[in-house]
Amino acid sequence: MRKISWITAFVLLLALLAVPKLLPLLHAQGKGGESNAASAGQDGGGKSREGKSGKGEGRPLKVSTLKLQPTRFTETLSSTGTLIAEEAVELQAETSGKVVRINFAEGTPVRKGALLLKLNDAELQATRERARQRLVLAQSREQRVAPLVDRGLVSPEEYDNVRAEVAVQKAEIDLAEAQIARTEIRAPFDGVVGLRYVSEGSYVNAATRVATLQRLDKLKIDFSVPEQYASRIRSGAAVQFSVAGTPGRHQGRIYAVDPRIDAATRTVLIRAVCANPKGQLLPGAFASVELVLDEIGDALLVPAAAVIPGLEKKNVYVLGHQGKAERRAVDTGTRTATQVLILSGLNAGDTVITSGLQQLKDGQAVSTDEGGGKRARHAAGATAPTPSAP
Repeated sequence: MRKISWITAFVLLLALLAVPKLLPLLHAQGKGGESNAASAGQDGGGKSREGKSGKGEGRPLKVSTLKLQPTRFTETLSSTGTLIAEEAVELQAETSGKVVRINFAEGTPVRKGALLLKLNDAELQATRERARQRLVLAQSREQRVAPLVDRGLVSPEEYDNVRAEVAVQKAEIDLAEAQIARTEIRAPFDGVVGLRYVSEGSYVNAATRVATLQRLDKLKIDFSVPEQYASRIRSGAAVQFSVAGTPGRHQGRIYAVDPRIDAATRTVLIRAVCANPKGQLLPGAFASVELVLDEIGDALLVPAAAVIPGLEKKNVYVLGHQGKAERRAVDTGTRTATQVLILSGLNAGDTVITSGLQQLKDGQAVSTDEGGGKRARHAAGATAPTPSAP
């Protein structure tokens, strides 16, 4: 009992000593709470004041507008292609042999049928001459035997053998001449011969590349368009194209459309033809092609920034009744760098809102910025840039 009483007395003594030190701390915390409460009250008052001032959200939002007017619009499609010679061939020999004569200069025009290269044919010439001499002998024998048949001195069978020999020798001559022709390379059409890859004395075979021959007065342009445009391409349609290093734009015309779609690229191959009388365009050149798809006389165009993508449809804000914004769902067509063709959803005379779209809501009051509207109308009146194929 004495021990417990002693401990109790010691604890009470410590408590009495600590009280004077704790009182100032408790007093300071009390003041801090009042200060925080006052501060919170001030913040609440501020918010209240802001709430009162928040009534300003009802003020009209200043926007720029564009009044739609029908305009002429040419819908075009851009693509890239390659120039190809109207006719082109790799010149190669039909047989093996040594080159004995080259009759062309590199990079010069040649006419159809011109002899370009000759292989050694001495053996074939001898074979033909032998057949000719045998033919002369056979024909002479036929002339001697023919009268004897009527007199019964020569049997019909023997006469048939003589006539057959004449025919055989004629065939031998034809064979030798055909073999001699295979030792010659002649131009299959009018064109320009390219660089040669053999010299006189070279031994060539059927796989040896001698030179190229290309017809350059006309050129083909091969280019592809996405599959969604395939049904709108027609033979005879005009195309324009430009080639780096040549001035201006060139005219061509579609003459063939590949009847299938490439499964790998989902495109269809188009081939056009163009005149090249001066030969300034060369096969293999890269061409930037423009193709007219449609011409619309009363198109409605809006700035691209005014069209808002949606989950199902695209939307445009127009200036409605009592100066309020009205959201319209639209169907769009060709898109250029700055404009979009409207297919449905808007009418001529509608006033399209072109700025402030991020803050705009359906039914919100707006005020028009006349300066911005004028600028938008000026931009809409400009010639629409050419769109590119997707």
